Amino acid sequence: MHAYESPELSCVKPADPVLAGRIESCMKRTIPSAAAKAAETGRIDAFDLEHYHGERHIYWDSDTAKILEGMAYALTIKPDEKLAALFRSWTEKIVSCQCADGYLNSYFTAVCPQDRWKNLSTRHELYCAGHLMEAAVAGKDLPGGKAFLDAVCRYADLICAAFGREKGKRRGWPGHEEIELALVKLYRATGNRRYLDQAAYFIDDRGTEPNVLAAEEPPAGTVFSVQADKPVREMTEAYGHAVRAVYLYTGMADVARETDDGELLNVCEKLFDNIRSRKMYVTGGIGSSFQGERFTRDFDLSNGSLMYAESCAAMGLCQLASRLFNITGKYLYMDVLETALYNGVLSGISLAGDDFFYTNYLEVDDNLVCYNSGSPVRQKWFGCSCCPTSFCRFIPQMGRFVYSVGEDEISVNIPAANTAELRLKDRTVKLKIEGNYPYSGNVRIVVETAGAFTLRLRVPGWCRAWRLAVGNETFAEPVIKRNWHAGEVVAFDLDMPVDAVCCDPRVTGNSGRAALRRGPVVYALEEIDQSCPVRELVLCPDRPMSIVSAPGLPAGTPAIRGTALREIFPEKTLYTVTPPRYEETVFTAIPYALWQNRGKTNMCVWNRILRAAY
Repeated sequence: MHAYESPELSCVKPADPVLAGRIESCMKRTIPSAAAKAAETGRIDAFDLEHYHGERHIYWDSDTAKILEGMAYALTIKPDEKLAALFRSWTEKIVSCQCADGYLNSYFTAVCPQDRWKNLSTRHELYCAGHLMEAAVAGKDLPGGKAFLDAVCRYADLICAAFGREKGKRRGWPGHEEIELALVKLYRATGNRRYLDQAAYFIDDRGTEPNVLAAEEPPAGTVFSVQADKPVREMTEAYGHAVRAVYLYTGMADVARETDDGELLNVCEKLFDNIRSRKMYVTGGIGSSFQGERFTRDFDLSNGSLMYAESCAAMGLCQLASRLFNITGKYLYMDVLETALYNGVLSGISLAGDDFFYTNYLEVDDNLVCYNSGSPVRQKWFGCSCCPTSFCRFIPQMGRFVYSVGEDEISVNIPAANTAELRLKDRTVKLKIEGNYPYSGNVRIVVETAGAFTLRLRVPGWCRAWRLAVGNETFAEPVIKRNWHAGEVVAFDLDMPVDAVCCDPRVTGNSGRAALRRGPVVYALEEIDQSCPVRELVLCPDRPMSIVSAPGLPAGTPAIRGTALREIFPEKTLYTVTPPRYEETVFTAIPYALWQNRGKTNMCVWNRILRAAY
């Protein structure tokens, strides 16, 4: 079951037009701005039990931990004395908050220590613990990291001693899943099998009878929303809170891999397929309802006011897809990861790196009604700021998705330009990928290390024609097994036409519409680029379309330009029997992930189309 591993963070250095720039802006703006907000709002000072007496919240520890995890990754990529000092000061403050028995939660320790573990369904104790574990593993080799890891291990030991079916323990599971995958990370970092066993307990006991979360009398529907209404091995479709769901499935995949549990892996694959085929937006966004931030019924994928597609959920889907690919070697998981990465994730953060969407709409017009944290304008921060802090830790890791490595095999998952040193069983292989992916399908891979190994290249699901060659030798399959000479160049060319993607008619809001996609990138029409409101445009995708430079966006960003008809309504009345008239015009579409980087404007991904003939 151990097909591949993702490379270490320091092994891959992106140099492409998308990932490299986003990682740089995260290190320069996202992490520092989030750290400043954490200080401004009291999130980090809340760990100072003696001196801080301001507001606290049950989920603040998770925000702090996610920023801290991002700091650790940033320092791994590029040492920085100022950031290293901040990392150490934060870890020292967190460690100082730990109770004598190992408990480590700023809210419950300061506000209501008598309520420890009393309401697991809604109060985020185990969720916060999981994020502290992930941060400690990420920073374990940094100055201050060992003391932090030791403290988190003491906390994990307390949790292991508290929860289980054994005599003297209590049954219980997290309302917001996260600790499951975090415990597996802690197990891998320390070798302590107890942490893996605890992750397996939280997964396998979840939803069994008597149902301990239901006994807590949470708000109506909570047990269903947090995926605790049935045992996980009986689940057949994704439902409930989308972020919690994909975190749970990721933990399940991790435990399945470490314990060689084929049954549990099979459940994960079925759940993923349900998301991919019935509950995922064309951008890779998931969780279609703002109410409960949840999955709903199959094909319920509205584009405007009622939708959600939370940024955190798209990031969670990426981590799940990465796990499942590394276990199975099936590229369909990388297809989803790539879609979510280039569209549903990066749309949630501005190019500058310090403005954020919580909700990622696919259609914005003057009638948009925003709910919860939705807004047609990116925000600097949110009261519940899980998305900005998630970007702190997710973006620095994006280079790890480019490759997966086996004992004597390298899989090129996403052929984005980079330099890499990849560790196989008995050697380190240096590779260099050149090109302009995802904006161009012409890729060159320079093998800089001689020796025998296999290079496996993913042909994306969107690609209908491709060519692969080394020198004059061509390949009919995207797998090259050979004794490489240093300096050999692999030419990998993926045809990248503009596609008008249509949708299953059961998604009624997309009937008669199409979304433009080129390669893995989904495009949107922003009103700022059009001669009329986007709602008046009818695209003609059968006519020639050209690639032009996107105005006002980073150099090299492609835009799609083509023919459209402007629909002119004849009368200023709600209904009429007089048909509209049409005028030919042009449209310009930009990468969806970059919308609203040039000011507030209306936007649409699914546009009405006129086909030449049927």
